[in-house]
Amino acid sequence: MPRYEALAAEIAGAIRRGALRPGDRLPSVRAACASQRCSPATVFQAYYRLEAEGLVRARERSGYYVTEAAPPPLPEPERPSQPQAQAGPLDVSAQVFEILEATLAREVVPLGSAFPSPLLFPLPRLGRLAAGALQRLDPWTTIDDLGPGDPALRRQIARRYCAEGLAVAPEDVLITHGALEALNLCLAAVTRPGDKVLIESPTFYAALHALERLGLEAVEVPTHPREGIELDALEQAIQRHRPAACWLMTSFQNPLGFLMPEAKKQALVEALRRHRLPLIEDDVYAELHFGPSRPRPAKAFDTDGLVLHCGSFSKCLAPGYRIGWALAGRWRQAVSRLRLGSTLGASMPAQLAIAAYLEGGGYDRHLRLLRRRLAAQQAALAEAVARHFPPGCRATRPAGGYFLWIEMPEGVDALALHRRALAAGISLAPGPIFSARRGFRHCIRLNAGHGDAAREGPALATLGGWIAEMAAAAAR
Repeated sequence: MPRYEALAAEIAGAIRRGALRPGDRLPSVRAACASQRCSPATVFQAYYRLEAEGLVRARERSGYYVTEAAPPPLPEPERPSQPQAQAGPLDVSAQVFEILEATLAREVVPLGSAFPSPLLFPLPRLGRLAAGALQRLDPWTTIDDLGPGDPALRRQIARRYCAEGLAVAPEDVLITHGALEALNLCLAAVTRPGDKVLIESPTFYAALHALERLGLEAVEVPTHPREGIELDALEQAIQRHRPAACWLMTSFQNPLGFLMPEAKKQALVEALRRHRLPLIEDDVYAELHFGPSRPRPAKAFDTDGLVLHCGSFSKCLAPGYRIGWALAGRWRQAVSRLRLGSTLGASMPAQLAIAAYLEGGGYDRHLRLLRRRLAAQQAALAEAVARHFPPGCRATRPAGGYFLWIEMPEGVDALALHRRALAAGISLAPGPIFSARRGFRHCIRLNAGHGDAAREGPALATLGGWIAEMAAAAAR
């Protein structure tokens, strides 16, 4: 067990035994370092872990305190019931857009939002860096670097991959207009209309829209809520449907939040290598881990260039700047040409601002603070759900990101709950928008990325009452 986990377990045991009571202050970082003979980083990681588990709370300029007694967490969802992957054309976009557009109003409690709070990010500093970079800009770079992207930004992205053991060169990095463009371009590069594509079940609704727009068929594969897509079911789906590609999230998937174990990622890449099947890997949440290090992507195990890996700064640094990238492997040239034929390239001022921020240092410190905030907000949301939602509900326990997937009692209609909540100024994301077959009708996804307890607490209490009422009506 890592030292920080051992320290966290020791403190958690003291809390559960009553040696540390609600309201008690934990030792300062300096005092804990002296008594435990460990580094400040170890103490901080231990306290972050306890905060993510809802056992302690940080108070501004005061320290860490034991929280009030919390209800036990909800049980986790079981493996989704989907015995056999099915293929077919899609017709989901209209419903997805209707629901998403209804969640954008600022006055609505944003439990259904796909975005974290913009107040979590250093946008003023990015703006100052953008202004300075534009004043020093060589005008010719707006033409020379239009296609591949800003060289300094590509170099910074490659350096971060290399630090994690991935052999990535700056020329491998293709800058795009957000991760969504990268994912769409990669999908277009490896498929033709009528092809089948393997996806998780449930999956990110933007993947469903992309498949529908390109005239592709979705093959939904059963997915474990803790460990990701079932490899046996994946193998069967490949044998039966002969797909052209896979589109998967392997780290902190939207909507389930699972983190595929590293050994399973390696086995996934090996299985796809045997079938010469490309994998489009959506990795936009990887920096939002709550553990000590960023999880390695499936791309780390790719020796044949079959993984088209896509990332973004939208969820971890610069929402609204729309800067993403693709490591497209053997399809690099095809993806580059598709991008030139669509948007030419991403915003140069946005690229320059992010490159200057990365070069100036401070990015990792920002990420540590962001992870700490998101871990605390997710723990608070999970605690509120456990407090207010009725028996029979289940909830995931992600180790990163900012989503919770809630499985409600059978008979509770997520779409009906969505409509009722929206009329009361509360948004949520109903399960059917994450399914090609409009499944998961008794599931919802909740967003922990805003942390507005004053509004979210009463909203969750209201939702819990309605869920209990709908479950009772369905049982009669």
